[in-house]
Amino acid sequence: MKPEETIDFHIKKTWQSIAKMYNEEAGKYGGTMATGYVLLNIDFDKGTPSTALGPKMGMEATSLSRILKNMEDQGLIVRKRNPQDGRSMLVHLTDFGKEKRKQAKEAVVQFNTVVSEAFSKEQMENFFGVIEKINDLISNRKIYQEKI
Repeated sequence: MKPEETIDFHIKKTWQSIAKMYNEEAGKYGGTMATGYVLLNIDFDKGTPSTALGPKMGMEATSLSRILKNMEDQGLIVRKRNPQDGRSMLVHLTDFGKEKRKQAKEAVVQFNTVVSEAFSKEQMENFFGVIEKINDLISNRKIYQEKI
């Protein structure tokens, strides 16, 4: 089977194109796709527990820690003790972070609008159905089942 004939080849190739596009757009504003993604996943008003961000975004703790440190250095976020649980930290957006979050959201909305308009409603529903089923097969370990 040639790589071009595999499903994962096309998913990865498309994701790499999307990531490159987002990084180029974010670069115009001095950011990265990863930073924008984190900004979009922090609650705008209440902040978000730092321990909840990784699982929410499917990101490893070490990668996330590095990104959060850089974001803090750039003045995009501040970390504050959680008033409900003094052992944990909440990540809050600064005013600058909220401004950058709005830019990231505009980029995501524009991408989704342009792509959605290029396809029929039925095509989009089929696409989401296929992606959902692939994720279901993976999460329920239906791809590589252990042989007993």
